[in-house]
Amino acid sequence: MISTDQAIIDKLVTARIALLLKHPFFGNLATRLKLVNADDWCPTAGTDGRHFFYNRKFIDSLTPREAEFLFGHEVLHNVFEHMLVRIGNREPTLWNIAADYAVNQILVEGRIGEMPKGKKGENKGFQDDKYKDWPAEKIYDEIYKTAKKNGKKALEKLGKLIDEHVDWGKEPGQGSGKGKDKKDGKGKQPVYTKEELKKIRDEVKEAMVSAAQSTGAGNLPGALQRLVKDLTEPKMDWREILQQQIMSTIKSDYTWMRPSRKSWHTSAILPGQNNDEMIDICLALDASGSISNEQCREFLTEVKNIMDQYKDFRIHLWTFDTEVFNPKVFTPDNADELLDYKLGSGGGTEFECNWKYMKDNGIEPKKFVMFTDGWPFDSWGDPDYCDTIFLINNTYERNIEAPFGLTVQYED
Repeated sequence: MISTDQAIIDKLVTARIALLLKHPFFGNLATRLKLVNADDWCPTAGTDGRHFFYNRKFIDSLTPREAEFLFGHEVLHNVFEHMLVRIGNREPTLWNIAADYAVNQILVEGRIGEMPKGKKGENKGFQDDKYKDWPAEKIYDEIYKTAKKNGKKALEKLGKLIDEHVDWGKEPGQGSGKGKDKKDGKGKQPVYTKEELKKIRDEVKEAMVSAAQSTGAGNLPGALQRLVKDLTEPKMDWREILQQQIMSTIKSDYTWMRPSRKSWHTSAILPGQNNDEMIDICLALDASGSISNEQCREFLTEVKNIMDQYKDFRIHLWTFDTEVFNPKVFTPDNADELLDYKLGSGGGTEFECNWKYMKDNGIEPKKFVMFTDGWPFDSWGDPDYCDTIFLINNTYERNIEAPFGLTVQYED
């Protein structure tokens, strides 16, 4: 028989208070989540960054310390944006397992509550000490290779997802959630627009920084320290750096045929720049799952805005994983098609294949820009072939620095 509603709520409130006393950072973030009974669609528990959804039967099966672990689990999913935007083009089941490996490892190392146990007393969730300090993206790449070789069932035997991994931007049954709606329309799984999801992400970031400041960032696990540091230290916008680097490839001269617009508000007429030299760049998009189509479009939009300032340009664009595919060349004649380019999907990540492709095809760009997560399986590439910019999109490991070229951190 399931405990009463009030008994379930009391257990959850007690777990949050315990976290506040023992692990203030987790407790602060857990107490800001509104408790919501989701028996109608949620078999275990879940979070959207604002709410803690729970199934009474599942909560009733947990010990007090397991309930603490569950709150810590949901807090970390929010902090690392695992169920809001991080899945990208990755295979959902494998991504969910990788995300759980990442957060469970932090919780086990920090002795935050106790992982729910199976009938034989073994840990129910996915956890392996070899993933210490590994972010979910890196774990995904590892288990992707395992799944490709042995099948997903081999991974599913190693553990069980502790909570529900819901795609909050899709209706139930269309995303990774498994819940179903009641016929009377009550108790539905929430669905959010992209704008609402962005607002939730901003709320979580603000709450995280506040919790870290009140707790003391030095008391946090390493992965959280790096995340907080990145949020609180200002950086130059990647768009500005990209524009500067691309524009640096040409030699502009001044001309009276094109007066400078910057002088229009004054009484003086100054010469403008004559950008007649062709810009020749290569763009490579990492298809291993780290870059979403939305981020890809944002990146390509920025590139197109830069190109529109010049009379002539040539952009070699391709996608890669362990080899290059979908190569296409853009000039002023087909520039409008640039924004329609879509990422393919891939597995591993071999940076070296980009240089092989350029050498095999006699391509020598003035600038080579790679949009990636910064996790090659092996070599970063050829440092002597051309000027290279690594635009790195990696939420979990913010301090990645390429061994050559220019490293720029991507921010939404």
